Amino acid sequence: AVGSSQCCSFPIAMCNTIMAAGMSALSDLIEGGMSHRDAVAQLFKENRHVIFTGNGYSAEWPVEAAKRGLPNLYNTPLAAAKFNTPENKKLFSDMGIFTPEECDARADVMFENYNTTLCIEAQTMIDMMETGILPACAKDMAKYAAMPKLAGDREAVYTSIKTETDKLKALMEKKPHELREEASYLCDTVKPQMAAVRTLVDKAEGLMEKSIYPYPTYEELIYTHHA
Repeated sequence: AVGSSQCCSFPIAMCNTIMAAGMSALSDLIEGGMSHRDAVAQLFKENRHVIFTGNGYSAEWPVEAAKRGLPNLYNTPLAAAKFNTPENKKLFSDMGIFTPEECDARADVMFENYNTTLCIEAQTMIDMMETGILPACAKDMAKYAAMPKLAGDREAVYTSIKTETDKLKALMEKKPHELREEASYLCDTVKPQMAAVRTLVDKAEGLMEKSIYPYPTYEELIYTHHA
């Protein structure tokens, strides 16, 4: 399944390419003199290691896949980098789908789209912290000036949001500009920092006075449309 912002035509084209390549390999065996049964049996024997009848979403499957020598391209930069390998260029060319140059262009578009999306998301998060969350944290903290013992973890959580947001800003300023390097940097360095900021803001949501919190809470997002 693709994300809500994605078009399903490209994944479907890839699935059809896989099917066409398999049928082509089977046809070559049969046209080479092999019986239908023996041709199918040979393909099954050569490719049975990719068949998994268990839970493909379980933590055990990646471990099992590694034992079988299967690749695990678990994020966009890893997957996009494989799109225009020599093997894939030959496959797409043989199937009459993409030329080698078109494969390179597609890969570049994938990286550029990924980088643009992540940069927008990171900058949006920074803007939300600086114009919404941090001012709200200051307002909420001020309410406990007379009774600091009632503040609980607020000071530590709110201060940490500022610290981690500053780290995110610094990381964004250091990002490389070559497409593939930038994609890997955003995925491996920036996204974990965004997750760190998000974890703290989730804690703040549970601490802050409802009227001060500047954005819809999870509860409001999930349940208000039922009211």
